[in-house]
Amino acid sequence: MSLDWIYWAISWILLRWHSLWETIGIPDGTVLGTNWAWILAIFFLVVTLRVILFPVFVKQIKSQRAMQALQPQVKALQEKHKGDRETLQKEMMELYRKEKANPLMGCLPMFLQIPVFLGLFHVLRRLDPFQTINTTIYGWSQAQWDSAVHAKLFTAPIAASFRSSSSELQGLGADGTTVKIIAGILVAIMIATTYLTSRQMILKTGWAEDPQQRMIQRLMLYGIPASLLISGGIFPIGVIIYWVTNNLFTLGQQQWVLRKYPPPVINNKSGKAVPGPGARKAAPAKQQDKPASRFSRSKNNGAVQDTKPAVDGKALAPRPGAKPVNPKKRKPAKRQG
Repeated sequence: MSLDWIYWAISWILLRWHSLWETIGIPDGTVLGTNWAWILAIFFLVVTLRVILFPVFVKQIKSQRAMQALQPQVKALQEKHKGDRETLQKEMMELYRKEKANPLMGCLPMFLQIPVFLGLFHVLRRLDPFQTINTTIYGWSQAQWDSAVHAKLFTAPIAASFRSSSSELQGLGADGTTVKIIAGILVAIMIATTYLTSRQMILKTGWAEDPQQRMIQRLMLYGIPASLLISGGIFPIGVIIYWVTNNLFTLGQQQWVLRKYPPPVINNKSGKAVPGPGARKAAPAKQQDKPASRFSRSKNNGAVQDTKPAVDGKALAPRPGAKPVNPKKRKPAKRQG
């Protein structure tokens, strides 16, 4: 199956953003050793993709919430069918079908981004300073091609990688030491942000009870960042910029969505999932009627009535045979010594 349509789509988005920044006055020349029009084009390629995939991302969060709410039932099935893996898988699949929860939905946004990553990788790897375009490649003109070939980030070409050969670096007019330093720093940031995006989600949602789901979580938390130690060396700097930008965008997006859709909390007593902190709380119960104030308005005629509690006169009356007490008359003070 040909992937040319992906290369054309990625190229079209990049070229449209690059033309926009040139139009509004972002210089195509280097400032601080950087061609900002091309760097911004890569950055907004990520923004374009994430806007398109945002509904899918929200569905991913909701699916994960549904999976969490089913954890008590999953745990009960594991206890019931302990040792019978085949029956356990059938029962769990039936539970997911009944509750409309999709275990694979958590990985869908990542899978949808893979073609974009591969498309950008392919396009940037084809940026060859010795190639002359007679017609067009994926919609690029010769001027756009030459501009992208010589685009740099702090004097390191975006088409170069940590493992670029000396002949490739010579053709790009780049210093090998500078390229290795910039690429090495970006690879380290790429690994750290990839780990943090997975860790952020797991800390908020918790480890899955389902062994299959837990294995996927471990793969995303440890396996993918570890693989970047090797594969990151062959990625062009432009691709690493895309990856880091995508990770930073994901961190912010996940933080917003996790606040809007907080994870459920499992009640230890009932074993059921209840809304987590930050969820919309039910309206408080009506307060008991307060005692009437001293003056309250009658519902019948609107007149103000004195509702002060009546005083029992008999309780205040002196007892029979007691001497009357004159409150104004005071006893004389006792003389000292």
